[in-house]
Amino acid sequence: MTHKKHPQGLALSLGATSIAAALAIGSSAVYAQENETCDNTSSAECAAQSSDEAIELIKIHGIRHSIYRVNKSGDPRRLADLVDTPQTISVLTQDQIQESGKTDLQEILAAQSGVTLGTGENGNAFGDRYIIRGHEARSDVFVDGLRDPGMTTRESFATERVEITKGPSSTFAGRGSSGGAVNSITKKASTSYNFGRVDLSAGTDDYFRVTADYNATLTDNAAVRINALTADETKPGRDRIERERDGLQLSGVYEATDALSFIADVYYLDAKDRPDLGSYFDRDVRQPIRDIVVYAQDEDFLESEVNTFTLRTNYWITDEVRLYNATRTGKTENGYITTGARGTNRDASDPVAPGAATITLSTHQGWQEVDYFTTQFNLFVNPVVLGQTHQLVFGLEYTDESVDNGVYSIAYGNEGNCMVSGRGGVSQGYCALDGDGNAVANVGGLMNRSFTKDSTDALFDIETVSVYIMDTVKVAENVDVFFGIRQDSFDYSNDTTSRSGDLLYQFSDSMYNGHLGVVYEVAENGNLYATYSTATNINGGESDLGANCGYGGLCGDPTQAAEADPETVENIELGTKWMVFDEQLMATAAIFRMTKGDVMESVGDSYSTLGTLNTGKNRVQGAEFGLSGDIIEGLSVQASASLMSSKVLESYSESNVGLALSNFADRSYYVQLRYQPNETFAFGGDYSYQSEMYGGQPDTAAGYDADAGQYSIVVPSYAVVNLFANYYVNEKLTVRVNIGNAFDEEYWTAAYRSGSFMYLGDGRNFRATINYEF
Repeated sequence: MTHKKHPQGLALSLGATSIAAALAIGSSAVYAQENETCDNTSSAECAAQSSDEAIELIKIHGIRHSIYRVNKSGDPRRLADLVDTPQTISVLTQDQIQESGKTDLQEILAAQSGVTLGTGENGNAFGDRYIIRGHEARSDVFVDGLRDPGMTTRESFATERVEITKGPSSTFAGRGSSGGAVNSITKKASTSYNFGRVDLSAGTDDYFRVTADYNATLTDNAAVRINALTADETKPGRDRIERERDGLQLSGVYEATDALSFIADVYYLDAKDRPDLGSYFDRDVRQPIRDIVVYAQDEDFLESEVNTFTLRTNYWITDEVRLYNATRTGKTENGYITTGARGTNRDASDPVAPGAATITLSTHQGWQEVDYFTTQFNLFVNPVVLGQTHQLVFGLEYTDESVDNGVYSIAYGNEGNCMVSGRGGVSQGYCALDGDGNAVANVGGLMNRSFTKDSTDALFDIETVSVYIMDTVKVAENVDVFFGIRQDSFDYSNDTTSRSGDLLYQFSDSMYNGHLGVVYEVAENGNLYATYSTATNINGGESDLGANCGYGGLCGDPTQAAEADPETVENIELGTKWMVFDEQLMATAAIFRMTKGDVMESVGDSYSTLGTLNTGKNRVQGAEFGLSGDIIEGLSVQASASLMSSKVLESYSESNVGLALSNFADRSYYVQLRYQPNETFAFGGDYSYQSEMYGGQPDTAAGYDADAGQYSIVVPSYAVVNLFANYYVNEKLTVRVNIGNAFDEEYWTAAYRSGSFMYLGDGRNFRATINYEF
C-alpha cells in the first residue's frame, strides 16, 4: 500500500493548473491530454507524471496559451467534474481575471451575468455587497470552502480562481446562500516546481501595481510560496477618489509521511480608500445626475485590515478513506467615514442665493471588528453497496463568529455655507455648489471633520455546529445521482443599541437543508440534469445591521425574533452540459425557478426593529447559458448570459404583490474573448451588459410610485467594453496593455432605496503591465 500517491496526486493536479495559469503559458492540447490520461484512475503517479510532462512540454515548446476553463471545482467536496455537476457553476480562472484587468473581487463579480451589486443601509460601506439571482449574498463569500465573515474589501492577488455557484447551496455553505455563493480558491505552495513571477503595472489615473508570486521547494517534502501586493490608484474619472492596497500571503506545504500532508498559510491585506458614493437620482427627470462634482471630503476613508491563518490537513487512512480538515482563525478591522450628496434647494432664508438649486452633503460612518474561528472536517469514503460505488462525504463543521459594530464621534471644523431645510427644519448645511451652480472652491475641505472612535451599537455573535452527508453514485450506466443533507444548529446573540433603546436578542435553532441532483448522459460528450436544492436564512443574519430591520438586520423585539421562522428558499433547475469542439469547450444551459418564503419584511423607516415576521414570498425564474474553453486552437472564450424575472408573490402590503425585486437585472451578459494568432501575440477583450434595475431594500419589492404607475428609483442599463493585448517578448518577459471602459461609458452599478446615492463605475483608463518570470 503506497499512500504517497494520494496527497501528491491532489497537490499536483491542482499545481499543474496553477503553474500553467501563473505562467500564462500552456496548451489546450496538453491540458486536455493531461486530464484524459488521469480521469479514470486514482493513481497519483499518473497525475504526477502527466502534470510534470505538461509543464515540461510547455517549457520546451514555449507554447503560450491562457486557460479559460478548468475541469473540477476547487471545493474538495464537489467530486464530479464540472460538466457532470447538476448545478450552474461559473469558474473564473486566474488567466481570465488577469487579462480582464480587474483586481478587486467586487469588480470581477459585478461584470458577471446574474450578479448585481447592492448598497448598504444609509451609506453603510462595510465590504463588498453582491446579489446573486436576485438575493443578497454579501455574507455568502467563502475562501477555500470556508465562510469568510469579515465584511471586507477583497483582493485577487493571492487568488487562483473564483467560483460562482448559482442557486441555493446550503448543503455546502450552511445558512444563507439563498441565490448562490462565491468561493475564492487561493494560491498554495507546491513541492512540484520552483517558480517566480513579478508583475509591474502603471497607467493613467496614477495607477501603480506590483505583485510577486514565488514558489520554492525546500526539500522533496516541503515548499513555501509567497504572494505579495502593493498598489495605488485614483478612481478613473473621479479625481481625489483613491484606492490603496498592500497584501501578503505566505503559504507552506509539508508532506510529513506518505499518507499525511499539511498546507498552511498566513494572509494579510490592508486596504485604504477614499470612497465615493457617486451620484444621486433626480426624480424629476428620472435619471441619475451626470458628471457630478467630486464632493468627497479630504478626511473621508474606507479601511479594511484582514489577518487570517489557515491550516489544511490531508490524511489517507486507507487507499479508499481520506480525512481532510481545514481550520481558519481570522480578524478583520473595518471602518469608514463617507460623504453623501443629494439634490435640494437653498432655503428662502439663505443669505447667498435663496431658493437656488444645490447639492447638500451628509456624513455616513461606522466601524466594525470581526473575530472568527472555523474548522471543517470531511471524511471521504468510497464503499461499494449493492454493486455500486458510492463517493461519500461525511462532514462536521464548527464556526464561531463575533462582530462588534460601532460608530465614530465626529466634530465639524467648519460652519455650514448655506441654509437648507431637512427633517429637523431649517439649519445650516454644507452645499457643494455656490449660488451660481458652480462647484465651490476646495470642496474637499468643506466640512473639515475630526473624529474619534466611539462606543459599540451592536455586539453580534453566532456559534454554529453543522453536520452533513453527501453521496455521488452511478446508479446506471448513464445515470449519476448526487444527494446531500445538512443540519446547522446555532446559538445567536446580538446586544443592540438603537432608536428603540438597548435590546438583547438571544435565541437558538436548528435548520435542515438538502440537495438532490440527477445527471443523465445522453451522449459521450453531453448530459441532461435535474436538481432540487434548499436554503434557509435566520432573522438578523447579517452581522453589520444590529436592530435595523431593513437590509437583513433584526426584525421585531427579542421575543418576536426568537419565535420567527427562518426564511426558506427552494430551487428547481433543469439543465444540460456539453463538451464540444473536441471537448475543449464546455457549453451549458439551464432553466430554474427559485421561491423564497417566510420572508421578513421591514415596516416604516427601517431604522427601527419594526417589521413583520414571515409575511413575504417572492419568486425568481429564468434561464442561464454559459461557454468556457477553446472554440478553436488559439481562440478562447468565457461567456455567460442570464435572462430572469422576479416577482413578489405575498407581502404584508398588498401593493407590493406583483412588483419586481430591488437591485435585480432581468437581463445580463458577459463575454470575454481571447485570440492568439501566433506564439508572440494575443489580444482580446470583454463585454458586459446589465439591463435596468430598480432601487429598494434587498430581497424585497423595489420602490414603486403607485400614483405615477412607475418604479421610483431606476438604475439605467449599461454596456461596458474592455480590451487587452499581450506581447510575448521572450520566454521570460511579457507585456500586456489593458484599456478599461474603452468607450468611456458613464454608468451606475447600484442605487440606494431612496436614490440619495448611486454607485458610479470606473471611467476609461489605460494600463501597461510587464510580467517577468524567473
